[in-house]
Amino acid sequence: MIEKTFKVTADTGIHARPATILVQAASKFDSEIHLEYKGKTINLKSIMGVMSLGIRKGAEIKIMTDGNDEQEAMNNLEATMKNNSLSE
Repeated sequence: MIEKTFKVTADTGIHARPATILVQAASKFDSEIHLEYKGKTINLKSIMGVMSLGIRKGAEIKIMTDGNDEQEAMNNLEATMKNNSLSE
């Protein structure tokens, strides 16, 4: 299992469009991928799960990957977060 913490820098937080981008990125991998925020953990492959968290700018989130392609998944999600100006 790999865990990485991110600080959300997008002015609008992780709303519908960025949530969709993250879910699409996570769904490409076989590994289980979860996102934790304020003590709640959701499946990052679920748009409803991500939207239910209400993640705002400045929030610290943790992404966890676990499976046969966990490193590739984490690398891809980290790049997705940075390339879409969602995190530092």
